[in-house]
Amino acid sequence: MMRWVLSFLALAPLMAQNLDRVAVLNEFAELLSLPNVARNLPDMERNAKLIVKMYARRGVQLQRLDAAGGPPALYGEIRTPGASRTILFYAHYDGQPVVASQWRHGGPFEPVLLGPDGEKRAWPAAEATLGDDWLLQARSASDDKAPIIAFLAALDSGVRPKANLKFLFDGEEEAGSPHMRGILERNKELLKADGMIFCDGPVHQSRRQLIAFGARGAASAALTVYGPNHELHSGHYGNFAPNPALMLAHLLASMKDEDGRVLIAGFYDDAVPLTASEREAIAAIPPVEDSLKRAFGLGAAEMPGKRIDEALALPALNVQGLSSGGTGSEARNVVPAAATASLGIRLVKGMDPRKTASQVVEHIRKQGYFIVEDREPTAEERRSHPKLCQVRLGGKGTRAVRVPLDDPFAASVVRAVEAARGPVVKQPTMGGTLPIDVFDELLGAPIVIVPIANHDNNQHTHNESIRLGNLWDGIATLGALMAME
Repeated sequence: MMRWVLSFLALAPLMAQNLDRVAVLNEFAELLSLPNVARNLPDMERNAKLIVKMYARRGVQLQRLDAAGGPPALYGEIRTPGASRTILFYAHYDGQPVVASQWRHGGPFEPVLLGPDGEKRAWPAAEATLGDDWLLQARSASDDKAPIIAFLAALDSGVRPKANLKFLFDGEEEAGSPHMRGILERNKELLKADGMIFCDGPVHQSRRQLIAFGARGAASAALTVYGPNHELHSGHYGNFAPNPALMLAHLLASMKDEDGRVLIAGFYDDAVPLTASEREAIAAIPPVEDSLKRAFGLGAAEMPGKRIDEALALPALNVQGLSSGGTGSEARNVVPAAATASLGIRLVKGMDPRKTASQVVEHIRKQGYFIVEDREPTAEERRSHPKLCQVRLGGKGTRAVRVPLDDPFAASVVRAVEAARGPVVKQPTMGGTLPIDVFDELLGAPIVIVPIANHDNNQHTHNESIRLGNLWDGIATLGALMAME
């Protein structure tokens, strides 16, 4: 390994010297100009064709892996004679839906450069004009077309792989990768590797390079509580007809205490606790809680006394949205007919999504509710039950995956990145959810997550961007991994 560290350190100046940053931005802008919401298949076809063309220019032939009606997954490889290891890299080329009217300085698929003041800058003709704190704004600039471009830039800069490299680019990650299981089942031998690197998500809030050893799983549910069968005048019926918005508020409050602990029976029972070495890794992470509270305008954290990385290692229940009646200019003096909440549940290793969802349902039942699942209640059910709740569960959910800090493949990833970038933040589990459980189940290779985007990138919302300094650092990071033995 020391021989590799020295070889990469010798290569790093060559990469920096050979990196044409304006050319990188021009090629990136071409890809970002293509709309990429997964459900719009013609748009995704255009993305896939362009990515295939870009990689072919570097001698990497990408083939389409049939997604049975969804956007294609793209697979390619670089074979290295005499290599003793095969590494599979994952990124995705689809993006979240957009509301074009909420984007500044142009639409979501009109790439623009912004200075540190947030104002638009002219597209550069020479890289001397570019600052590391400039932003490239467009949908998927950070999540997740950046790694796809970074791999190409690393190859252009002189990286010479020492392992066999495989690339898999997902076309529907933001839609939950519904066809990935079938793709993996049909192509297990093709995708077989000694280790897998997921290139998605943000680096640490301190701007230090982060390596995550897993990601939380997810489950979801939509709850609707019912009142009268139509809205009623609140003056005439406000003390007579139960208000479903208030009932739902009481129900949600019963699920979690004021310190952020979930009160649903059995919720934490199957969670695999952090090991001593994982707790030590969290303790070594730079503290960012005070700066985050200032940036987010928060007077307190939800879980007092816990570091953010400690809190992210716990399962969580989040109220994603509430809807009932109207507010502001749409407020009416009524008792609403129904109230709905969307719940997002983050799971840690050991927890089963279906079991956790059933615990939520049982908790609702224990609060005195008659439950109907995945359908509207009948008129008779509404008349017969003082507390009535419709529950719609969001599919099978996703398991959490976490590899040990001392896993040999994970340790080699850490060494490679630290040789190129210096000390990294070792995060036992990423707070978000990635489709890694199906890879863990079907391929069986250890999985490590190496993100490159800045933490303040507005992913999943309007004005998504990537900081140019993160893009250049990301090229060096992924180049180091591509050069691993």
